[in-house]
Amino acid sequence: QNIHFIYLILFAQLFLFAGRTGLELIRSWILLHLSTRINISLISDFFIKLMNLPISFFDVRMTGDIMQRINDHRRIERILTTSSLNVLFSVINMIVMGGVLAYYNLQIFFVFFAGSILYFGWITLFLKRREELDYKRFSEVSQEQSKVMELINGMQEIKLHNAEKQKRWGWEYVQARLFRVSIKGLVLEQTQTIGSSVINELKNIFIIFLSAKLVIDGQITLGMMLAISSIVGSLNGPITQLIEFVREVQDAKISLARLSEIHDKEDEVQQEVHQTQDIPKDADIIIKDLSYRYLGSDIPVLEDLNLIIPAHKVTAIVGVSGSGKTTLMKLLLKFYDPNKGEINLGNTQLKNISQKAWRNNIGAVMQEGFIFSDTIANNIAIGVDKIDKERLIYAADVANIKEYISGLPLGYNTKIGSEGVGMSTGQKQRLLIARAVYKNPEMLFFDEATSALDANNEKVIMGKLDIFFKNKTVVVIAHRLSTVMNADQIVVLDKGKIIEIGSHSALVEQKGNYFELVRNQLQLGN
Repeated sequence: QNIHFIYLILFAQLFLFAGRTGLELIRSWILLHLSTRINISLISDFFIKLMNLPISFFDVRMTGDIMQRINDHRRIERILTTSSLNVLFSVINMIVMGGVLAYYNLQIFFVFFAGSILYFGWITLFLKRREELDYKRFSEVSQEQSKVMELINGMQEIKLHNAEKQKRWGWEYVQARLFRVSIKGLVLEQTQTIGSSVINELKNIFIIFLSAKLVIDGQITLGMMLAISSIVGSLNGPITQLIEFVREVQDAKISLARLSEIHDKEDEVQQEVHQTQDIPKDADIIIKDLSYRYLGSDIPVLEDLNLIIPAHKVTAIVGVSGSGKTTLMKLLLKFYDPNKGEINLGNTQLKNISQKAWRNNIGAVMQEGFIFSDTIANNIAIGVDKIDKERLIYAADVANIKEYISGLPLGYNTKIGSEGVGMSTGQKQRLLIARAVYKNPEMLFFDEATSALDANNEKVIMGKLDIFFKNKTVVVIAHRLSTVMNADQIVVLDKGKIIEIGSHSALVEQKGNYFELVRNQLQLGN
């Protein structure tokens, strides 16, 4: 009958509601900030590791596999944030409520404890099988992601060859395998859930029976029985959360093992004492007894190569497809290490020169050069914090793409790539040439750098490049006669071996393999 007491109760309810809501908001904000920081840190470390790995790693690794390993970071982030916080509250709840239950009746507490141990034991029986299925699922999802990316990137070829059905079936086949793994996972999950539910329910029934018997025997009151039922109900939730945490720990452990596979790989950059940052000036590139074969192959791509690439000269490397030209280029760029022999820069072995120092002093245009989703300026001046406008315009002029860029509404600030303005293959190739010219290195390596250009563009660009090449050491791989005929030295490769060396006129006079290449290209006849 005291209205003030009612007001006090209402105020307490409002206060508890406001406190609970405020704590939940604070908890959500803390979790968001914590999980974001951990996630960024983990994935950033993973990307740092990826960027330190050699090119050979990416040659044999599916894109989907790498993408899946990035997703593995989510599991680790979850176990370090949300799950850990939840299980902490669950453990506190279990200790408090377990203590209250033991205070009410030790017999019922030990029944609850024994039932929970049995429940936990049943769950752990399936951990090994869950691990096996997780690895299988990882493999299938990796292949599925790779197939999707292949379908998207290869859509032009798929349409050209009416291969829509065939490629879709290939994706569906992977999906079918993934479905079978998912079915096995579902059967395991259902078996685990049914068994644990039966154990939990039998435990609860036995506790109710025991509590009722104790009431009948007069050992506890009916009120105590109701309190015990409420406590047991309150303890079941934390027990379930704890077991779920064990599963998540296992998932995180599997993910950590997969990430460790990457982190345990040897870095491309070896921080060895004997590696130098100094690049010898005006030095010839000397190749001695060089041999190389790809991992898993017994057939050498290059065999016992001996060659001198003179400083400040243009050396062209020609040969039929598969003769080892691009592999030699990648060895010179330090993407691969020779299986035998050595590459020297003057008196310094290339392997003793730091990768970063070497690549800072060279420029390269590769067959599979990549255009990023960024502005034209940032694509040309890649890896540069502050862009030199004069060098940018000069590079575009040498690559004969200046006029095209000037005609765009935003000029050099136009965004290109997958998220911007589309470019033809020839325009992309000219942009890659501009990228190498902007860098203005002492040594240049061109691998089929003008293969996608029309004759007019190639003539203009080669004329400007000839001027740019002065006092630079240049290695050019090409099939076109117009690209190589003015080189100071032409090297002919066949089946991984050097068979001819000389100038254009000297090799034509020899009427050997180079002469055959020229004759076939120009259709000279005899």
